[in-house]
Amino acid sequence: MPVFHAAVAVPSAVRLRALAPMVCALLLAGCTWYHREPLALQDTSTSARSLERVRIDASTMPLPELAAHRFDPSDGLDIDEVAMLAVANNPDLKLARDDLGIARAQAYSAGLLPEPQLSVSSDYPGAIGTTRAFSYGLSMDVMAIVLRSANRQSADASVARTDLGLLWQEWQIVAQARQLFIKTRFQQDTLPLLQQQRDLARTRYERMAEARRDGNLTDDTLSAALTSYSDARKQYTDAERAAEQTHHDLNALLGLSPEVEVQLQAAAPGGGDDPADLSDAALSHLAQRRPDLIALQAGYEAQEQKYRAAILSQFPSLSVGFVRARDTSNIYTSGFQINLSLPIFNRNQGNVAIEKATRQRLRDEYQSRLNQAYADVAHLRADNAILTRQLHQTEAALPDVDVAAQHAAAAYAEHNLTLGAYTDAQSASLTKRIDVATLRESLAEQRVGLQALLGSAIPDAFSSAQTYTDTHAK
Repeated sequence: MPVFHAAVAVPSAVRLRALAPMVCALLLAGCTWYHREPLALQDTSTSARSLERVRIDASTMPLPELAAHRFDPSDGLDIDEVAMLAVANNPDLKLARDDLGIARAQAYSAGLLPEPQLSVSSDYPGAIGTTRAFSYGLSMDVMAIVLRSANRQSADASVARTDLGLLWQEWQIVAQARQLFIKTRFQQDTLPLLQQQRDLARTRYERMAEARRDGNLTDDTLSAALTSYSDARKQYTDAERAAEQTHHDLNALLGLSPEVEVQLQAAAPGGGDDPADLSDAALSHLAQRRPDLIALQAGYEAQEQKYRAAILSQFPSLSVGFVRARDTSNIYTSGFQINLSLPIFNRNQGNVAIEKATRQRLRDEYQSRLNQAYADVAHLRADNAILTRQLHQTEAALPDVDVAAQHAAAAYAEHNLTLGAYTDAQSASLTKRIDVATLRESLAEQRVGLQALLGSAIPDAFSSAQTYTDTHAK
């Protein structure tokens, strides 16, 4: 490690003793003091009462449509308010922001100059007629100064990578919150339909069971009715369990206590923009739009600087110093010294090889993620087209089924239709309505996911991180 050494004469030890308290006071004034912060021993999730007092600054939101939206939970949460609450209160995002704080602290540490080292020595001879010898030295790690620029740029790029990774995680949380909103509204709409279907099947089975007891029905017909009722009951029970799981997932995503019942506004969003329109415009600049891809670019730049620092560290370390000393015979000497390491065996080649191999891995990781992004978008677009076609076909068949159910209800009310035919017609109508709702829910969730993959909404602040990456990649 290259250092500078200098020895200087001090008039007297008394002056040093007088300056020592002042130096200690200055050093202590810049120190950070320790304060204990104990862990909480109870659940700190947001309760229903705390949720009423939540205030969110829209300007801190990662997407423009959220930044322009007002958060007001008094009348229930719409899809954007759910997303805003997720960004502000999600536990995983809190940890990601803590990681960003650590990265910024590491970048701050990388930019600091090394502390100078002061050495003092004194010899007291025992022979009469001799003089006390002394030596004072001040040293500095020169190689740390040489590597400071590369280390600081690497740390700054790491901060940009972590910051962009946080932005990408926020986008994913927003997409998850919107998808859970859509799923919750879908379940709230379809559970009554499934309940009607179950009640119809139960009524049919109970009436047929009475007819079987009277000897007016065969066992195989009753068994078919029982099977139909069991299937409808199981379908309703499974939907109840799915709704409970969605409630759990939504509360966990929003950082809420399990007992909190989130009141969602009745109006669910439409499908949004056409995915084809979104894809064609966004795919051409996907590497410049997606935060995770730009984060990988920043990580690659950070590794470039680490590789550069390893290259610089293979040069010989040099120590140059000037000496002023007095020996026990009261003779003063002045001179200089040079210490030079000989790069024969090590030459830091091991670290150079490690950093070079790491850079290659990051390059391959970026390319793999970019290729996967294009493949995911292509898959969602193809699946979206299939769902859209299926939804149109199902919606086209719905009016005829509804008309048949209405005619069957009228005929049954006039005692011109059997119970079995009536329940079959009503069940067919309910099933078709559930199919339409399921397809709409799948299509809406898929479009939210596709928008997240494409980066269809880019915040204004995002351009600064991209400018940083472009600047330092040259």
